Amino acid sequence: MLPDFRVRQRDYFLELARALTQELDVDTLLERTLTISMEVLAGHAGLIALRSETGEWRIRVSHGLPEAFLKFIEPYLAEIPPAPEDPENLELPGIEHLLKELTQTASLGLVTSVGLPLIARQTVVGVIFIFRNYLTLFSAYDRKLLAGFANQAAIAVQNAQFYTAVRRERQRMDALLDSAADGILILTPNHLIQKCNPALARILNIRREDVEGKTHEEIIHWAKPPMGLTLVQAEAGGWPLTPNAQLYIEGDLQRGVEDQSPLPVGITYAPLIVQDGLLVNIIATVRDITRFRQAEEMKSTFISIISHELKTPVALIKGYVGTLRREDAEWDKDVVEDALAVIEDEADHLTAMIENLLDASRLQAGGLPIKRSDIQLASMIAQIAERMKTQTSRHEIVVDFPEDFPVILADEKRMRQIITNLVSNAIKYSPEGEIRIRGQIQPNDVVICVSDQGPGIASEDIPHIFDRFYRAPDMAKYTKGAGLGLYLTRAIVEAHEGRIWVDTQSGQGARICFSLPRQV
Repeated sequence: MLPDFRVRQRDYFLELARALTQELDVDTLLERTLTISMEVLAGHAGLIALRSETGEWRIRVSHGLPEAFLKFIEPYLAEIPPAPEDPENLELPGIEHLLKELTQTASLGLVTSVGLPLIARQTVVGVIFIFRNYLTLFSAYDRKLLAGFANQAAIAVQNAQFYTAVRRERQRMDALLDSAADGILILTPNHLIQKCNPALARILNIRREDVEGKTHEEIIHWAKPPMGLTLVQAEAGGWPLTPNAQLYIEGDLQRGVEDQSPLPVGITYAPLIVQDGLLVNIIATVRDITRFRQAEEMKSTFISIISHELKTPVALIKGYVGTLRREDAEWDKDVVEDALAVIEDEADHLTAMIENLLDASRLQAGGLPIKRSDIQLASMIAQIAERMKTQTSRHEIVVDFPEDFPVILADEKRMRQIITNLVSNAIKYSPEGEIRIRGQIQPNDVVICVSDQGPGIASEDIPHIFDRFYRAPDMAKYTKGAGLGLYLTRAIVEAHEGRIWVDTQSGQGARICFSLPRQV
């Protein structure tokens, strides 16, 4: 028969072993370890401190010691070597002596102590100290007994730390997946969806719960045959042969709502292969490529418009030059003057188009350069109107500004470009009638409006008329232009901290207004 105290020690070991194998919360483990150690060694106080990942010591649990005392002794724990050559023989006599003196000075009634390191896999992960309030030294057996508890606890603590690290890594991975702008699917080798991130659910317009647990083929439906091999087709050909073998496919993806238009996407499949060559997962990244499609369409539109716009003036210039160079005919002065005037006008048209294209390119590269100076806007606009009257005989251009219209701080060249664009559009899109340029004074800004008596702007075109290369479908058939004038006009106004809009309350005709800040 074992003595009673040995039976109690055995029971404590069994209880501690059970707790260590079942509990993964570090603080709970430490609390139980400290409680059992104090009971077995007849201690009256104790503490356990752990070393953090950054090497700092923190007291994690304690009994019978005031908070102020614990904060005071924490810096002294830094004297413990982080990785001694022989952790099994690491002793803490210096700190034990210090703790003994401190407890006596603080009148805690604790007169003896024992401290041992918590060692797991040749690494000191923490220390444990037990205090008594009577003058009986801790024996070698006491130390051996405490070492048994400490080493078991150290392994359990390290396992719990590993578990915590894995859990944090998983949380970090979940956070990365949840915050990713692209849709992500994690598939098993047989295409079962293990995880779907929120972006994928938004792309498909479907709930995450309706995605996870389904197969890839149940979720990914193409509206028409995509560009490239599908996942099934690629695997039939032996994909993936290496861990770096990525597969890309592009097409229009059907979404959760039946009446919703398909979404253009690009899907990249990447295999996750472990060292023994086993395929563990397939990671599918789904990217919305609507903007890329729009950019391609804009590029095609740009090439089409510019080709058309360049063709006409170049053809006219070539035609008139060819006519004038004919050796079998002699032209009188008036015919030559008319031909040269057409050539000059078309050359000016080409120059203006090139300038607009350069401005559009500058705007895309980071903004238009603005050189501000004081401008008498009313007199400048009157000059522009007088000059542009020579361009039309079907319109009457009227300038309507109050006499006290203020001086503004702006780029004169760009202001001329704005007014010229707006008046040119009015001439182009209104068959005849009055074109009015009106200025208004407001407390913080000035407003300039250009109106005509043409057919006006269709309501469906209003949201787009300031877009790059946009031209109203009905007007594009009958008028020239690259769709850059109003786009650049808006950019210039906004560069001056102003705004531009279409006035839909003006009745007949089109009316475009813009505001510029006043010098207050």
